[in-house]
Amino acid sequence: MHLRTVFLGNMLLLSAPGLLAAGSAQPPKQTPLSVTGTADKRLESLDRMMVGFLRRHRLPGAAIAVVRHGRLVYARGFGIADRQSGQVVQPQSLFRIASLSKPVTAVAILKLVEQDRLGLDDTVAGVLGLRPEVDAERAGRVTIRQCLQHTGGWDRSESFDPMFQSIRIARVLGTTAPAGPGEVIRFMQKWPLDFDPGTRYAYSNYGYCLLGRVIEKVSGETYESYVRKHVLKPMGVSGMRVGKTLESGRSEGEVRYHVDGEKVGLSVFEKDLGQRVSRAYGAWYLEAMDSHGGWIASAVDMARFASRLQTPGRKPFLKPGSLQEMFAPPAEPVSRKGDGAIEDVYYGLGFQVRQLGDGRMNQWHSGSLPGTSTLLVRRFDGMVWAVMFNSRRPCGGTSPASAIDRLVHEAVDEVQEWPEGDLFE
Repeated sequence: MHLRTVFLGNMLLLSAPGLLAAGSAQPPKQTPLSVTGTADKRLESLDRMMVGFLRRHRLPGAAIAVVRHGRLVYARGFGIADRQSGQVVQPQSLFRIASLSKPVTAVAILKLVEQDRLGLDDTVAGVLGLRPEVDAERAGRVTIRQCLQHTGGWDRSESFDPMFQSIRIARVLGTTAPAGPGEVIRFMQKWPLDFDPGTRYAYSNYGYCLLGRVIEKVSGETYESYVRKHVLKPMGVSGMRVGKTLESGRSEGEVRYHVDGEKVGLSVFEKDLGQRVSRAYGAWYLEAMDSHGGWIASAVDMARFASRLQTPGRKPFLKPGSLQEMFAPPAEPVSRKGDGAIEDVYYGLGFQVRQLGDGRMNQWHSGSLPGTSTLLVRRFDGMVWAVMFNSRRPCGGTSPASAIDRLVHEAVDEVQEWPEGDLFE
């Protein structure tokens, strides 16, 4: 059964007796919100939560997939994929996943480590043959592990994020805009680090750009080709690919990105450089962000990816030692309290980790780009979910992914009985 349209949220309130005073004006009728995918009354808490969230924050569309002990038990699309065409979101609709690309890159790196083709403590400069022109001693010490953990020495709050400086970099190097990963790395050889590698955490897209080039150097394949062939295909994920910046490159089944309330951007492409464009299409270069923010995927794809890392009753995709490395805290002094104890939340290898005690932990990552907000969660009790929006319109002062995080936990906990089947099949 497919539930195409539901009336939830405010409609539930309007049915309460005595809510409207006698003779008061009736509230305006809401436009029905499209809901696609298989309906199941046992999972109504998730339907109600998603519909209410989109209505309350006036978001165009979203998709969510929930996995329980390796089985896909819930996958639905909500709202509009494309306001221009009226196309609705499907469970398999493709979204830019933004920084959910980082866990994908981390798993690819760990696969190369398992094959003894790379070491986590190898230096990036050594692997790539880099010759830093500035701050050479410190830059030469940055390791693969430090890039994975965002402790490599780059702090965008103190300097800048080079992944969003494609015009500046192209002009300095005398190349055609926008600058690709190779040009970004060449430019950064002329720029000092912001802090000593391994001494503190600072989120760095550039560190993951370097990891993409490490994968290419060691494997002899393009980054996308290696990941699709050696990570995604063995996991059973076939729909993911690196996306395109321009609207003309939009893939079949990919949503349109809506930038409500966001400033108009300026094109980074030489052919129309500096002209006003949508912030979602042409104001930055998605292809250069492949290994830190460039993938497109469905919520189902990402839920499968996260659940296949370690599923009860089946062989994990990564070896136990690799999984232990992935979720271990960084070395001191990073993520330590004043008394030297490990902080409750820290960044591992491609995932944020929250320690819950008794060996239990949750892992997650979020993603954000103009027109995109995403969330991926692996919970200690075998629950996994992915939520994706085709807008990052602020929701109570934060992103859609951040605002919905607690609500998904609550809706999942409200379920009394889970389906026995597997929608993956």
